[in-house]
Amino acid sequence: MSDASDFVYGRRPVAEAQRGRRDVRRIWRAEDVGDAELTRLAGSPDHQGVVAEVDPYPYAEADSLVAAPQAMVVALDEVQDPHNLGAVCRAAEAAGASGVVVPRRRAAAVTGAVCKASAGAVEHLPIARVRNLADWLASAKERAGLWVYGADAAAPGPYTDADLRGPLVLVLGSEGRGIRPRVAAACDVLVSIPVHGRTESLNVSTAAAVLLFEAVRQRTRVVG
Repeated sequence: MSDASDFVYGRRPVAEAQRGRRDVRRIWRAEDVGDAELTRLAGSPDHQGVVAEVDPYPYAEADSLVAAPQAMVVALDEVQDPHNLGAVCRAAEAAGASGVVVPRRRAAAVTGAVCKASAGAVEHLPIARVRNLADWLASAKERAGLWVYGADAAAPGPYTDADLRGPLVLVLGSEGRGIRPRVAAACDVLVSIPVHGRTESLNVSTAAAVLLFEAVRQRTRVVG
C-alpha cells in the first residue's frame, strides 16, 4: 500500500468510500476530535462532522470504458471546477454511465471536494485521465466503433434529434468556453440543448444530466 493518501469528507462521501474500491484507513468524527480539527483535515468546513483518510483515487484505463457493447461515456474538455466535475460524476453514475474521461492537464482531478460534490459517486464510477482528449476520441472511434456527440450551444440540431441508442461518448466543455475546436472536430455530431429563458446556456453538470438521461430514455423505450 502506498504511503500517499487522500481525505474525503461529508456523511455520504465517507459512507460511499467505505463501500467503494479504495481502502479507508481512518475515520475522524466531530465528537472525537472537534469541528476545528475536521475542518483542518478536510480543508473545508463542509465536512458534516466526519472525515476519512483513504487510499489515492484509483483511476481507470480510458480504453476500458468504451469496451462494453453499449458503452455510454462522458468526456469533459478542460472542466476545471471540482464542484462541476463532482456534479457531472453524480449524474453519470445515476444514469448508469460506463465512466467519465478527463484530460490530465488543465482539468479538475478527483479530490475530496469532487467526492463531496458527487455525493460519493466517484467511489463507484470509473474515471479515467488521458493525455490528449481529441486524440483519444479519434482512437476510440476507430477501435470501438462508437459515435461521439459534442454539446455545443450553437449547433443547429437539438439533442432530441440524435440517435443515442448505440455505444457513444458525450463530450461537454467548460461553461463559457465550451468544447475546444480540435475536440469539436473529433466529434461525429454536435448537438444543442435549447434554452427558453434569459440565460444563454446550462451549467455543464446540468447539460450532462440532460444528455445522459435522454440516452437512457432512448435505450429503454419500448417500441411497438
